[in-house]
Order: sequence, then structure tokens, then C-alpha cells
Amino acid sequence: MNKKGPLYALFLSLVLLLPGCSSLAVLNPKGPAARTLSDTIILSILVMMGVLAVVYILYVFVLVKYRAKKSNEGYIPEHEEGNKVLEAIWIIIPIIIVAFLSVVTVKSTHAVENVAEQYKDQDPLVIYASSSNWKWHFSYPEEGIETVNYVNIPVHRAVEFRLYSFGTITSFWIPQLAGQKYAMSDMLTELNLSADTVGSYMGRNSNFSGKGFAHMEFEALVMTGDEYNEWVQDVKANEPELTEDEFKGLLAAEHLGRKTYSSTHLTFSPPPGDHSEHMSGDGSEMNMENGNEDHQDNKDIHPSPEPSSQTEFDGEPNPELEEPLPSFPADESTHEGH
Repeated sequence: MNKKGPLYALFLSLVLLLPGCSSLAVLNPKGPAARTLSDTIILSILVMMGVLAVVYILYVFVLVKYRAKKSNEGYIPEHEEGNKVLEAIWIIIPIIIVAFLSVVTVKSTHAVENVAEQYKDQDPLVIYASSSNWKWHFSYPEEGIETVNYVNIPVHRAVEFRLYSFGTITSFWIPQLAGQKYAMSDMLTELNLSADTVGSYMGRNSNFSGKGFAHMEFEALVMTGDEYNEWVQDVKANEPELTEDEFKGLLAAEHLGRKTYSSTHLTFSPPPGDHSEHMSGDGSEMNMENGNEDHQDNKDIHPSPEPSSQTEFDGEPNPELEEPLPSFPADESTHEGH
């Protein structure tokens, strides 16, 4: 019976079916930061494929050349102490590969942590992105507007997201525009990105944060400059202001749809630290002295979620732990000596 037939059929089906799969969002970048990450991932995959190709070729070569045959039955090869050339090769080559990938990783990390080169001459659009169970709040301090569970940004514009959380640690990620960055409760983290293609891109929380984690998604809509300015003016003219009571209700809710406001929560609940230079006007609306205190108060409204149920091991005492620990002979002899 030919056992290779099913293997050939499986390989052929994979070759025919895999090209029909939709492309991964990470490998379909729409901005310079995401493109840098995508290129780094592809380069790393190619290097790994090259290593695997060499290993498999040598593996097949050794199996074929040195396999047992009737013509060499009973053959015992001569003992060899080693080959200095081969040993040097399999030590030096891995060092070269690791050094090469390290340099690539450091350069790409530095590139994505800063504003893209083509947008260095711009003042970035600052957006505060804060998370709460299980939603995202986007505050535009310069425009004086706020959105929930969606964010609009202009194309060909440097954008600086400032991230923090009112609850558990979350991870802000728009795969087609940038890599992920953690949002924490008592500090700000920054994420620089920009988009070079108008379109709608899905963002999400990539860090597990409780039962609503799977639904913690948002839309990042990249608009032309004129469309973005028109949207901002429309929000200011037609949407209600965000009051402190309304914001506390938003924090207390578990799931929400999209919401839009013509003011931000930053005026009465500032983020951790001093960031008044990014507020509208001269920043006088923002009480920076009480910023951290107000943030802590709003965190109390939104505590970390408790487990929904106990496990089978909770609340059951272990009788073995109630018994005194056995003494060892060495310990007894030591105590007797004293």
C-alpha cells in the first residue's frame, strides 16, 4: 500500500486552498508604523524559512546517503573525534543570525516608537484613549470633543495616542495602523501612528481583561482633512456636552454603543500627570492639581471585575495542611543536641 499518497494529497490541498484565505490585518498595513512592523515580521519569517530549508535539506541528504543498505550491511564507520570546521560553522552561523535579527528589531522598534519620518515636521494630533470595562473613550483636547467606541483621524497626519485605564490593564491595538501598547491606571503610555490610506480599520483590546474582552472593539476611521474638519464642526454644533454625572454613568456601564460629545471628560477628570499643554486654549480649563485625585475617584466607580463564580477548589480547606508538618531525622537530632 502506498502510504505517501495521502501526504501528497494533503500538501496539494494546502497549496490550492491557502491562497484563497483572506490576508492577515497585520500583514496588510495602511500606515508607516504598521508597514515597518509588517516588513520586520516578513523578514523574520524568511530568515526562519531559510534556516528550516537548510536543516531539512541536510536531514534528507543524511538519510539518503547514509541509510542502511544490503551493500553495506555490517559496516561500522571509523570513530572520529570531531571536525573543527563544522563546529565553527554551526556556532558562528547562529550568532550571525541572532545579531542580524537583533539589529533589525532595535531599528524597527525605534522607528515605530517615534513619529514617522515623513510627518516629522507636523505637530501631532493628540488623542487621549482611556479604557473602562469594556469600552474605549477617545478625548480630543484640542478640538474639545469626545467619542466612545470609535475614533476618527485625518489621513497623512501624525497622531499621538495617550493611553490610560480606569480599570484593569488593557492593550490598545489597531493592527493595520500600528502595534499594540498597554493602557494602565496610574500612568500614561504613548503610541505614535499615522495613516496613508483613507478607510475603516478595526481596533481592539489585545489584552484579556475579563468576560467582556471579546466585545471590546472599536472602529478607527481615517478621513480626508476636509472630512475630518467637517466632522469636528458637526460634533461641536449638534452633540451634547459630556457632564461629570454622564461620564460616571459611562464608566459604570459594562457595554455601550457609539456615543459622541461636544466636550471631554478631561476638564473634570484629568489623566494622570501634567498634560495641560495639549488642552484647548491655554489649558486653564483643567485643574491639574487635582488630576490624580479625580482619576483615583473615577477608578473607584469602576473597580476591577470580580470572578463570576468560585472554582471547585475555593472555600474547601485542605485537611492535610491542618496537620503538623512531619519532622525529619536530621531535625530531631539537631534539636536533641541543643
